[in-house]
Amino acid sequence: MKIINQNLKKGEIKLKIENLDDIWYLSHIIDKNDIIKGKTTRKVKIGEQEQRNQKIVKKQVFIKLQTEKTEFTNNSLRVSGKIIEAPEDIPLASYHTFNLEENTTINIIKEKWLKFQLDKLKEASQETKSKILIVVLDREESIFALMKKSGYKLLTKIKGNVTKKAAEEKIKSNFYSEIINKVKEYDKRYNFSKIIIASPIFWKEELMKELKDKDLKQKIIQATCSSANVDGITEVLKRPETQEALKQDRITKEINLVEELLKEISKNNLAAYGINQTEKAIEAGAVKTLILTDSFIQKQREKENYEKIDLMLKNTEEIKGSVNIISAEHEGGKKLNGLGGIGALLRYKLI
Repeated sequence: MKIINQNLKKGEIKLKIENLDDIWYLSHIIDKNDIIKGKTTRKVKIGEQEQRNQKIVKKQVFIKLQTEKTEFTNNSLRVSGKIIEAPEDIPLASYHTFNLEENTTINIIKEKWLKFQLDKLKEASQETKSKILIVVLDREESIFALMKKSGYKLLTKIKGNVTKKAAEEKIKSNFYSEIINKVKEYDKRYNFSKIIIASPIFWKEELMKELKDKDLKQKIIQATCSSANVDGITEVLKRPETQEALKQDRITKEINLVEELLKEISKNNLAAYGINQTEKAIEAGAVKTLILTDSFIQKQREKENYEKIDLMLKNTEEIKGSVNIISAEHEGGKKLNGLGGIGALLRYKLI
């Protein structure tokens, strides 16, 4: 994301969406009653209403609207609301929808920007320098995943048939060669800063014996996992040998936050979860870290209950607590959704 201009005294930030991750960030930032302005496509009528040859055409116009609803998809964010400023041929108070996609430029105006919203913008606007590939393997298959800000993307799977028999050495070598070639292919495409190779027992070590590329070897971190599947990828993120490589990665931070929450819940100590418990903890000024999933927020918007959640976010910041909106796509987000989608780490135990 590119921040083009920022005037917080007026509550206005102009930005350009540069990739799909930016859309995910904006889905957490744009709220009901925010003002959105920018260029958009709109159907307009040409000719007088009484004329039979009146035409409806699409044209690009500059519109300002007050947000009433947002709808997030994988490729775009639809922001709908009433028009409050537009060219003369477009009636005020009529409805319009901005379809925010890659390369869209917009202005967002808020009555007040919350700290966590500005932090999200800063995070999105910082160029992602570290691209990380995770490969988990066993004797039967390997899975390749690309780390993203909003989750991870499965790239491919390779089937193998590696056995312990010496007679199968050729099959094993071919399987490893196929994995190495695929790693090289993706590294050429993405230029990874780190490549994590993980497996149960000794498969990763066997693979490393087949790898001769010294430059590629320097990027590789070996880790252990119990299975070569999606659960194995989540497991790798928690391994101590990968924490250093992934310490700047948002997904790992989010998973660690949820794990910390679960640990406190199991001890019946400094934690709250679910809307009611968490709201009481905020009202008591006890919340140190508020954690909620993006899917939880979306559901509250659909239920028209978001004003309550928005107030909880604002009150958390007023008591100097941090707000963390996490993705529901990874294991940490799924676990938090199992607890109601919202929870908090506390400064002190509530009676």
